[in-house]
Amino acid sequence: MCFFWRLKYEQITAMVNPVIAEVTRGARVESIHRGTVAVVDASGKIILARGDVEGMTFPRSSLKILQALPLVESGAADALGFTNKHLAVACASHSSSAVHVNVVGDMLSRAGLGPTDLQCGAHWPVFSTADAVAMAQNGETPTRIHNNCSGKHAGFLCTCTYAGISTNNYIDPSNELQREVRAMIGDLCGAVIGEDACGADGCSAPTFAVPIVGMAHAHARLATGLGLSAQRADAAKRLLSASMREPQMIADHGRYCTRLMQAAPERLYAKTGAEGFYAAALPQLGLGIAVKCDDGATRAAEVTVAATLAHLIGQSDPAYEAIRAMSRQNVRDWNKNVVGEVRAV
Repeated sequence: MCFFWRLKYEQITAMVNPVIAEVTRGARVESIHRGTVAVVDASGKIILARGDVEGMTFPRSSLKILQALPLVESGAADALGFTNKHLAVACASHSSSAVHVNVVGDMLSRAGLGPTDLQCGAHWPVFSTADAVAMAQNGETPTRIHNNCSGKHAGFLCTCTYAGISTNNYIDPSNELQREVRAMIGDLCGAVIGEDACGADGCSAPTFAVPIVGMAHAHARLATGLGLSAQRADAAKRLLSASMREPQMIADHGRYCTRLMQAAPERLYAKTGAEGFYAAALPQLGLGIAVKCDDGATRAAEVTVAATLAHLIGQSDPAYEAIRAMSRQNVRDWNKNVVGEVRAV
């Protein structure tokens, strides 16, 4: 019996992911976050692995750059004269600031559409209290265009309009565009996306669970074009370039994705996803990165992806110190005193 319970304990503990971040208060560790880190090159070689990298999870908004590929591949982006700002906001989880809302509105207008065509739902600016307060003071209420996923949805709508696909049900899993996106994500991540791997995101659009290592591999392929058709490689290059050139559009000033990309201008792509997911790419090194925090804590995913990126670029890189510094976040009390930190392990 003792041997049996020991065996069960070893089996259980073997499945537990390692600690990737810890939270301190004073001189003590107060909390820990377990998770997974995968770094993969374009050939599929695993460069770094921590935890169960083959595990399936929903990358959530980290999928947006993959979901935006048909916007460029179809020819819709060129036909509508989209700039880097338009392409970047199609990949964004923006802050609903005026610049984001205006660019999304312009995307829709160029396609002969408007905010009421969006099916993402409406919410107050969740990443900017100042913008939400300003709207309330002006007597405004949020509309669908204020949804932080409205750029992704505008990209879907513009693609459907250009390709002659119905826009009435553009987020239905049976829609022609969504079937294409599902197959594309599966191909890029090297996964067969069955019905058990399908879900709905917070914005009601379809989302898919893929292996964490597959998501890292997909970003390495986007960054290099290796194994992609010429058309898809070009689309990936344009979307990555637009995002790195317009990092404010991907999130906003002061937010983590934007700050990471600003630390290494046009050399680093990073995109958060809900529930503690993060994806990144280093095009010059041909590497893709994926991080998943088991308990869904964004703070743990943020410091971990920063530490991973710093490790990969090395101390000789001019951006090393700035990115490395982002692998630690201060914990403050209500008097703004530093009382601890969140740090990558």
